Amino acid sequence: MTEPQRPFFPSSPISGGRFSRQASSLKTFVLAFTVAVLAGCAATSPTGMPGDPVLTTSSAPAASPVYPNGPLSPINRAQAASSTVVQLQPPPDLWARIRSGFAMPDLQGELVTDREQWYASRPDYMQRMTERSSKYLFHIVEELERRNMPTELALLPYIESAFNPQAVSSAKAAGMWQFMPATGKYFDLKQNAFRDDRRDVLASTRAALDYLQKLHRMFGDWHLALAAYNWGEGSVSRALAKADAAGRPRDFNSLSAYMPAETRNYYPKLQAIKNIIAAPAQYNIKLPVVVNQPYFVAVPKARDIDIKLAAQLAELPMDEFRALNPQFNRPLIPGGPATSILLPEPNAEKFKTNLAAWTEALSSWTAHKVTAARERIETIAAKFRTTPEVIREANAIAPNMRLKAGSTVLVPKIPTSSEKNIATELVDNAMVSVEPDVPDRKRINVKVGKKETLLGIARRHKVTMAQLREWNNLQKDSLTPGQSLSIEVPIATAAKAGKKKASTSKTASTDKKSQNGATAPRAQTKTSTSGKSSAQSKGNARDNLSTAAR
Repeated sequence: MTEPQRPFFPSSPISGGRFSRQASSLKTFVLAFTVAVLAGCAATSPTGMPGDPVLTTSSAPAASPVYPNGPLSPINRAQAASSTVVQLQPPPDLWARIRSGFAMPDLQGELVTDREQWYASRPDYMQRMTERSSKYLFHIVEELERRNMPTELALLPYIESAFNPQAVSSAKAAGMWQFMPATGKYFDLKQNAFRDDRRDVLASTRAALDYLQKLHRMFGDWHLALAAYNWGEGSVSRALAKADAAGRPRDFNSLSAYMPAETRNYYPKLQAIKNIIAAPAQYNIKLPVVVNQPYFVAVPKARDIDIKLAAQLAELPMDEFRALNPQFNRPLIPGGPATSILLPEPNAEKFKTNLAAWTEALSSWTAHKVTAARERIETIAAKFRTTPEVIREANAIAPNMRLKAGSTVLVPKIPTSSEKNIATELVDNAMVSVEPDVPDRKRINVKVGKKETLLGIARRHKVTMAQLREWNNLQKDSLTPGQSLSIEVPIATAAKAGKKKASTSKTASTDKKSQNGATAPRAQTKTSTSGKSSAQSKGNARDNLSTAAR
């Protein structure tokens, strides 16, 4: 089978000969035919379906292309590899993504160098801290990029808490971002007996970035915004006023003269961490691999569930479950429309599958609100068929403390307990208030005997001289015989003293009756009553003398 002939169009005219003339004639014919066809198309009405667009030609000259940034020009290989060219592939790991988002001006100085050396000389600490952060960094970076904030801020929890979401400072700041209680409430972080959202990974990150954006709007400078995050916005504002009055610049280094040592070192620490993350090899630091993808997903939880069971259904070790869900204060996760738990994606699927197959109760706890002023833990334990130790452990109550009225505690369910969720209102307002478990006290009055001293009375009643001064508003330690002093003693001691008085009165009455001998019943009764009254007075006097002599 012969191959069909194809038209031949030479790239340049071939001079001379018959073939040249034929080729030239053929080219002329093809060009004329093409022009005729195009002209016919332009003159023919459209034959498409009704409603189709009609194509028309225009005699106006074609517009020249417009280039907003000037005429296009070729780029070389080096330019193609530069950062000004948009990359189609995402960064290979999260560290590269963080580096690409650095946008804060660098801070130089001895404090930065000192912190660099401190971190670089502790590679084990850096390793633990960066490994711990790998669970949370992706979410933080995503939120920063969504808000168009510099990614240096993703490193701030290294400074605040070493990326420990369960960290609590001596000043009661809590969580990965170290929110104080009042600041946490301002940014809608719930704090009750069942949960503390200052430790919640999602909620605390949202609140921290809200706060940092607010501070940046106030001061227009990320260095000062971070100083205010540590020191307080009011303190930074006062420092700026002092700098203005002294004619000093308003930058971080100039204001550091007015800062406490902690704040003065705050941003240098972050700068040091930034420098190490930017070039770890220069500091002999090996960063762990952190993939550029989510570590966890959020799983809604509408029903109350024991934390232990939730971890079991997710097939996750308890310490790993706690690391992702550190906000829950009790062994129970209260369910609700706003409740979710964080799980690695594979474990989230296991949790859903296992939960669907679970046929037993999800929660073994309920809540009890203390209403009586002196309702003891032992009484509550008996009511819910458990031990005081179980209630103390579940509610983090020390052995030497007791509950105050208004407290809400977690207690084991009993057969009469409801299977419904603990009421949302009760959960949101739950608090545990405790006080030292010391005997209740009652105030008594004693009279000072001859030659008695304040120290002697304090020792006899097992109180301190300072307490005696406070209770009686004493300006000096000298006492006057017959002077009355108020003393607070345990109720049991006061009751014992009362019984002693009653016993003394009864004995005096009996002695009086013996002295009167046999008399008429009416007279005996009258004498006995009179004698009892007299004996009561003497008994009181003796009690006072006895108290003074002890």
